[in-house]
Amino acid sequence: MAKKNTYSYQGKPGEKIAKASGHSLKISPKHSVEICRTIRNMYLEDAKAFLEDVIAKKTVVPFKRHNKKVGHRGDLQGWPSGRYPVKAAAAILKVLENAEANAENAELDVENLKLVHATANRGVIIRGWTPRAFGRASPSNTPTTHIQIVLGEA
Repeated sequence: MAKKNTYSYQGKPGEKIAKASGHSLKISPKHSVEICRTIRNMYLEDAKAFLEDVIAKKTVVPFKRHNKKVGHRGDLQGWPSGRYPVKAAAAILKVLENAEANAENAELDVENLKLVHATANRGVIIRGWTPRAFGRASPSNTPTTHIQIVLGEA
């Protein structure tokens, strides 16, 4: 029997929410955590515009936790270090658009949606090996990430 998708956010009784998730996405877990922390509690249109600007490298994502050896950005206000995680932003934007479609299907007010919950968790690691000299091999592993997004009417 297949395991049912469980969300870490269940919602309050009577609360109108729409959920979407992405499982085992081949994106960086650390980048995803920083993006989800930034877009959490944003309105849907603001979050989509932010992610599109990150993909176009116009807006910086502040790296507050995973910021070792991360360069400083002059256009960042209130925090020095940040990056442009384009691949992770594109994957999270897809999940966000899926949540928006689920909200339309549930007949929620799309103009007034807010990101109630946005999380990124580490998924399984896809093991791989790269051949080296003298018959040796080095690990070449691919991390995966699980994304959960919940939209609610503000």
